[in-house]
Amino acid sequence: MSNPKRILIVDDEEANRDLLKAMVNSFGHESETAGDGIEAIAKMKLGFDLILMDIMMPGMDGYEATRQIRKDQEYSELPILMTTALTSKDDRLRAVEAGANDYISKPVDKNELRVRMTSLLKMKEAHDAVKRHEEELEVKVKKRTEQLRHALEDSIEAERKTREAHIETINRLVVAAEYKDEDTANHIKRMSHYSRILADSLHLYPGEVETIHLASPMHDVGKIGTPDNILFKPGKHTPEEWEIMKQHTTFGGRILHGSSAKLLQAGEIIALSHHEKWDGSGYPKGLAGENIHLWGRITAVADVFDALTSKRPYKEAFSNEKSLQIMKEGRGKHFEPRLLDLFLENLDETLAIQEKYRDA
Repeated sequence: MSNPKRILIVDDEEANRDLLKAMVNSFGHESETAGDGIEAIAKMKLGFDLILMDIMMPGMDGYEATRQIRKDQEYSELPILMTTALTSKDDRLRAVEAGANDYISKPVDKNELRVRMTSLLKMKEAHDAVKRHEEELEVKVKKRTEQLRHALEDSIEAERKTREAHIETINRLVVAAEYKDEDTANHIKRMSHYSRILADSLHLYPGEVETIHLASPMHDVGKIGTPDNILFKPGKHTPEEWEIMKQHTTFGGRILHGSSAKLLQAGEIIALSHHEKWDGSGYPKGLAGENIHLWGRITAVADVFDALTSKRPYKEAFSNEKSLQIMKEGRGKHFEPRLLDLFLENLDETLAIQEKYRDA
């Protein structure tokens, strides 16, 4: 072997220990001895590359000592060469079953011992090399994983900041649409929360609930294109003015159209569908029933409740009681029955939002 190895010699007879020690030392290895299995187990902490284990020993024989050594995972691959005067097949099988790698008959032949030890020690060296490689690889993988983790954290943080900036941009776009009307300052906050409550009551996936919450404020972004004299007219609109007023849905769709951002895509859907009605009498396309996108049907309920309970240029705010009565009359006409029923079931949560974001 290229480097001297440490060998533990276990035998209850001193003469045998001395003979094996002399042989092992002549091979260029270092040796340590033990008089029985108990001493051998105690000395395992000293660290060895191979064990020469006698079988027939008083107290704890070689079979039991080997089994005890193999119970420790640290020594699961340590070569154990049994030395025995027993030669029967059953004895050899017992040695293998106990965990021995090989055996050699007594009296021990020096050349045979050298050959068998050399083979087992080479196997041990190969195993140790693989183990070292695995440990080095584990360190490299751990280091690489740590680097990837940091990179991923940076990426997540960048994505989070991008999303926050995206949401802020949407909010500013919405504010621009509502800016001219002081009475609608908190309208977008209230109706977006109302929409979230309704979407959540449908048990939609959390991601879809968040999309509705963040995109619903864009429902009236098209009002940017509505002339002020029509948008803020205190009285009833003429048929011509009403046609212009209704165009804010398609204006909004055009403003938001063509974006690769999912929130803006959702905003486009909501802008185009939140004034459609369940019975098909809405606008801009006169869609009916489930042909109206779910997000638009949800937003319609939230938007109408807030519009009824808020002051507008053409009306004072209605009470909650009157507003709810009007909405109930629109069940199956303006609103999908299922959504209106869920809205009413979750009214306490809605009213809490109304109070939190009440206009000054």
